[in-house]
Amino acid sequence: MLKLGLSMIIILLSISAFPSLTSSASSEKDDVTRMSLYKKTAVVTGIPWTYLAAIDQYERQIHDEIPKGRVTAFRPDPLFWNGIDADPSFFPEGWGDNGDGNKKVDMTSDEDILWSLGKYIQSYGTTEDDIRIALWNYYKRDLTVQTIMNTAKVFNKFQTVSLKDRDFPVPLTANFSYNNTWGDARGFGGRRIHEGTDIFANYGVPVQSTTYGVIEMKGWNKFGGWRIGIRDIYNIYHYYAHLSGFEDSKQVGDVVQPGDVIGSVGSTGYGPPGTSGKFPPHLHYGMYQDNGKNEWSFDPYPYLKRWQKQAG
Repeated sequence: MLKLGLSMIIILLSISAFPSLTSSASSEKDDVTRMSLYKKTAVVTGIPWTYLAAIDQYERQIHDEIPKGRVTAFRPDPLFWNGIDADPSFFPEGWGDNGDGNKKVDMTSDEDILWSLGKYIQSYGTTEDDIRIALWNYYKRDLTVQTIMNTAKVFNKFQTVSLKDRDFPVPLTANFSYNNTWGDARGFGGRRIHEGTDIFANYGVPVQSTTYGVIEMKGWNKFGGWRIGIRDIYNIYHYYAHLSGFEDSKQVGDVVQPGDVIGSVGSTGYGPPGTSGKFPPHLHYGMYQDNGKNEWSFDPYPYLKRWQKQAG
């Protein structure tokens, strides 16, 4: 009963944290409008549209809803918009400016906000490193900057923000089984809870990316064995563990899409590098939500069931 109650709480928190995965609020029409705004701003600022889109995509995940009357989600910090008379300050005079030609500076206007954001980034330069520095000076958080940069890579590869497809992490043709094991007790390495769902399958069954994203981590972990981590465009970290090996062509920093093979099922972990066979072969699949301040594990089981149905 305690596990069920805890699971429900985390699921509700997670659903509210990323509405893009759980509703149709972001329609294709809105996506087209957003793309038009990003590209228009890119032309006049010299900042590639993919970075503007990635910033907006990040903001869409850390706020409960998009501001009324808008299609973009970036909410400028008042100090960024209005400025502050202090030393040192990255926003001494404020960056709020008119971008739609009506001669009014409006903090609720998509065009004014994107123009002001682009102008701010442009003040640092237009290279990848310049943009990274501008983002860090605004957000002051490494994970936020890396997430935005990764999302920009994904948008650049696929040239769209409409990336809503998902896939199941093992082929449906494989012999597999899984139950809701999130929150179960685990003993190795000290008292802790199970932060994922175990999908039992035979050694060597291909493991697939469930989402669009960038490979953020690849290597050995004493708990997860050979594992790989992918950060998607919804501020979610997808964790694949106990692998028998990796797909040779996939490296840290690579962009992946649903269905891409990233490794194979194994039974590695619970010891030093190379330890294997302490439990039956299976894929441990975990999901971690980042809200711009904290990152936490949530139950992937409902999403796996949905993706399995969609893939079928």
